[in-house]
Formats: sequence, structure tokens, C-alpha cells
Amino acid sequence: MAFDSLAAFIQMEGHGPYVWTCYGAFFLLLGGLMVGSLRKRRAVIQSCQRLYDSLDDSARAPAEQAPATFARVNVSQD
Repeated sequence: MAFDSLAAFIQMEGHGPYVWTCYGAFFLLLGGLMVGSLRKRRAVIQSCQRLYDSLDDSARAPAEQAPATFARVNVSQD
């Protein structure tokens, strides 16, 4: 092990405050980005839900299409 004790590990030969501040800033920013992303996602989902709810039933229903056929199509090759 590179350090003799836990106190020496935390101090890191005088570099500890810088190192632990960097780790703290990283995790604080990472947490902030996660919270911001989750809030933005929730807002977008709610916006889409409000838009979907505002549509009338005719616009919400899919257009009827002719059923698919599986007949072979003969294409002449010239």
C-alpha cells in the first residue's frame, strides 16, 4: 500500500485538499446533471402527454389501411 495510514491517505502528502475537492466537484456536477436530465425528461413527457390529450379522437385513431397481401408480383425483366 502506498500510504501508512488512513490519515496519510486523506492528506496525500499535502495534495489531499485539492484531490478531494476535485472529486467532490465532479460528483456534485454529475449529480446536478442527472437531476437536471431527469427533470427535463419528465417535462418533455408531460408536454407530449398534454399534446396527446388535446387531440380529438379522430386525429388520435390511426388511418385505416388496406390489409397487406402476400401475393407474388411478377415483374418482367427486359
